[in-house]
Parts: sequence; C-alpha cells; structure tokens
Amino acid sequence: MSVEAHIRASIRRSKCKVFLRKDFAKFGTYGQVGGALQAMLKDGILVRIGYGVYAKARPSSLSGNPVPQGTLIEIGLEAMRKLGIKADIGQAARDYRDGKSTQIPMATVLSVGKARVTRKIGFGKRFLLYER
Repeated sequence: MSVEAHIRASIRRSKCKVFLRKDFAKFGTYGQVGGALQAMLKDGILVRIGYGVYAKARPSSLSGNPVPQGTLIEIGLEAMRKLGIKADIGQAARDYRDGKSTQIPMATVLSVGKARVTRKIGFGKRFLLYER
C-alpha cells in the first residue's frame, strides 16, 4: 500500500475528528506525508484548520465545498488536547451552559488557563480566540 492509502485508511478508521501531521509520521517521510495530506485536502477528505493541524471534512450542505465535521469549539478542544494544552470553553459559554446568563456568546472562545497559546486554529473566516 502507498503512504496515501495508509493515511486514508487510518483516517477512515479513526474516531477522532482532528489530526496532527505528526500522527502520520510513521507512514513515510516528511515529503511523502505532506504529499498525501495535500492530495486529501484536494479530494475533500481533510481540511486544514491550522499549522500542521487537520480535521475530517464533509461536503457543505450549502456550497458543496469541504467543511470540518463538527463545530469550531469541538474541533478546537480536540486540537488543544492533542497539542497537550488543557482547555475548556470560555467563561461566557460556561455561564450560558450553566444557566447563569441568557446571553448567547457570539465569539468562539477557549479558556486555556495559564498556557500561552499563539496558534491560529479555525476555518474560513472563523478562528478561535483564547482567554486565560
């Protein structure tokens, strides 16, 4: 099997929605993995959500273009977990979830505690914001 076929099978079997480039390092060299990921981006199997961070894709119901499977919060939390950063939803979303507020948060915010995160994670024109 080719490197691309191994990676496709791995993605198909996985229950995860987010993948790091280093997850596929065991399948081939840096260049081979990069070429396979580019082919999957082109085919709409994956979408790039950050530097070295990819998410499973599905066709959009509106445009037919590939979009991530899941919400930006779900993808962001999983990406932070894979990157080794303890994260939770932002304070405004926690207040809304717990019934302390009736205001629906407009921004997608992750609380990262004392971690210093400068990584951009998002898709299209929507990116995560971070709070301490």
